[in-house]
Amino acid sequence: MNEERIIELEIKAAYQEDLLQALNRIVSDQQQQIDRLEATCRLLNERMQNLLAEAGNSGETVHEIPPHY
Repeated sequence: MNEERIIELEIKAAYQEDLLQALNRIVSDQQQQIDRLEATCRLLNERMQNLLAEAGNSGETVHEIPPHY
């Protein structure tokens, strides 16, 4: 009876280890995606600031989207 119990526990531990590795891969992939999205947001923010600065320096008016959009 004890040997069967030990085998059952070893099987459960192996499944848990596989699940943990899979979850670690998922979290790692998600973190990489978050890093890429943050970099994209920073780049877009910089571009937006540059465009606004250029529009302000040239005397052009910046057209904002009406609030109902």
